Amino acid sequence: MSSKKVNIFWFRRDLRLKDNRGLLHALQSQKEVLPIFIFDTNILSKLEDENDLRVSFIHDAITDLKEELNDLGSDLLILTGDPLTEYKKLIKEYNIEEVYTNEDYEPYAIKRDKAIASFLEKENISFRQYKDHCIFAKDDILKDDGKPYVVYTPYKNKWLAELRPKDIATLETHKYFDNFKNFKAETLPTLEDLGFIYNEKADEQVKTIKGRIIDDYDKNRDIPALDATSKLGIHLRFGTISPRKCAQVGYKKNDTWLSELIWREFFIQILYHFPHVENAPFREKYKNIKWKNNKKEFKKWCEGKTGFPIVDAGMRELNETGYMHNRVRMIAASFLVKDLLIDWRWGEKYFARKLNDFELASNNGNWQWVAGTGCDAAPYFRIFNPYTQQKKFDPDFEYIKKWIPEYGTDKYPDEIVDHKIAYHETIRVYKECN
Repeated sequence: MSSKKVNIFWFRRDLRLKDNRGLLHALQSQKEVLPIFIFDTNILSKLEDENDLRVSFIHDAITDLKEELNDLGSDLLILTGDPLTEYKKLIKEYNIEEVYTNEDYEPYAIKRDKAIASFLEKENISFRQYKDHCIFAKDDILKDDGKPYVVYTPYKNKWLAELRPKDIATLETHKYFDNFKNFKAETLPTLEDLGFIYNEKADEQVKTIKGRIIDDYDKNRDIPALDATSKLGIHLRFGTISPRKCAQVGYKKNDTWLSELIWREFFIQILYHFPHVENAPFREKYKNIKWKNNKKEFKKWCEGKTGFPIVDAGMRELNETGYMHNRVRMIAASFLVKDLLIDWRWGEKYFARKLNDFELASNNGNWQWVAGTGCDAAPYFRIFNPYTQQKKFDPDFEYIKKWIPEYGTDKYPDEIVDHKIAYHETIRVYKECN
């Protein structure tokens, strides 16, 4: 072990050097900063697809980080394994005074960080965490009685009322880059080393905010045939873009887009305050819904072969690209839950597996919203009609024909359910819980 003390900055969901709060504090700490990243095998081992685009995306982002640090005369120490186990090794190799990182509000991350903080404390090493993944998080936005909001609109109003220019100001992390430790690390492990293969679609991810899209976001965001959404979800998920930058753009350019960012933070604080929603309905009265859970129908939904073209187009887009248009996500989710009476958790899990921009809080929150089981939920009797949704948002079948080339031929399957009958059956089943 070197006698010279260092501080560690642990990259997680903040894979950028600029405008990074935890990194800024680390670089201002008067010690050399050793940057690290841990490929967490507790997470990787649960991924089902060897070509999972998210792993390729992270690998690309880590490669970029490593190159940027090399240009600064430093490097990124990359570890693979259980984070606590890796820290037990690190303290034997380095004389660590403090560990800096940014907060993560998911249940697994909270449990992991508590264990690491406890271990480091016993070793007389400080574990410092900072808010960087959100503009407002945890207890920043509360009701007057000190309780968390469970309805979006008053949360949004309070969020906007509390917002100050400093909250979305860009942090000048770059001014302290000279404080990175001067060292050379081993090469980056390959995806094959991690048990994965490269997904070429990772190269296609949007790298910057498209100003034109944000300008017209409120007008075009619901039209799936248009390329009219920012597709920045994956960048916010892994922190290759700062939430402050996104909020700046939304604040200046488009209130509707800013509202979507606030929805993201609303669901993050719901998951933080009510962690049971990860595996159960927010509204306890809906825990005993009598789901049909027909496995054959679920398979057809997953494959995009339900006979309902707007649903099938969305599912095929998801399966082929790892992305589904936001409006169609709601339609497809509603169809699974309200037409097929399949447990929303089945659909949530499938989206978690397939969506490149999967984020637990948003995925869970939106599925529970559609299912009517969540905090700020669509009432159980609000059921998306796939026919009227298609007529309103894809009237010329542009989106449908793009993803279903056999549409309009005898090769396209018949409808697997009668929507009118399914509607009344769903109302009956939900009423039994009220």
